[in-house]
Amino acid sequence: MAKIHMVLQGKGGVGKSFIAATLAQHKLGKGLQPLCIDTDPVNATFYGFKALNVRKLNLMDGDEIHPRKFDDLIDIIASAKTDVIIDNGASTFIPLSHYLISNRVPALLMDMGHTLVIHTVITGSQALLDTVNGFSQLISQFPAEVLFVVWLNPFWGAIQMNGKNFEEMKAYLDNKKRVSAIVRMPSHKEETFGRDISDMLQARLTFEEAIAKDNLTIMMRQRLKIARSQLFIQLENAAAVLA
Repeated sequence: MAKIHMVLQGKGGVGKSFIAATLAQHKLGKGLQPLCIDTDPVNATFYGFKALNVRKLNLMDGDEIHPRKFDDLIDIIASAKTDVIIDNGASTFIPLSHYLISNRVPALLMDMGHTLVIHTVITGSQALLDTVNGFSQLISQFPAEVLFVVWLNPFWGAIQMNGKNFEEMKAYLDNKKRVSAIVRMPSHKEETFGRDISDMLQARLTFEEAIAKDNLTIMMRQRLKIARSQLFIQLENAAAVLA
């Protein structure tokens, strides 16, 4: 019936909300109406995109994450008639992952006719090792029926380890069969493409909203159009993403 897209990565500040927002915009561009949910109790960035009509799900009981509140998330997913996009924060990464695995949620969703797609991100620089290890951990923990999409985000630095690109790393080669698609995020220098995208994200604007702003120069709009096109073309070629 529906694909349940969960953005999971234990490292904060690596672009999870951008991924969720990009997925939602791609769906909307195809005339679909995805159900968007933000479960991040600390930085609800995805929820800030008003044009995407994101629903915020409270998982806290006082100052603590209450695992039983994940039941509410499954109830929402169960009745979904369209694709669901869930942005999960770094602070809830471990409890949500444990909940999904220990409660055998992937099999439950499959019985409902849904497919769980986990989107995880690999980034460069100091976070490279942490995000690669996070990818390997997710792959090893989740059953075979779960689809994986890996997003490569080189904004903070090149995604290379010992002279090897991600596709040459042992972590990927050992799990290649589990990866349905690899999406390469904009790798342009910060003062041009990177700066334009960063400003768009800080304002919680979609590509369409940002491009329509009167105060943008012609070339700012052009760079945002190029970035959107590059991302959407990759998503069009990712079977795990298509409805």
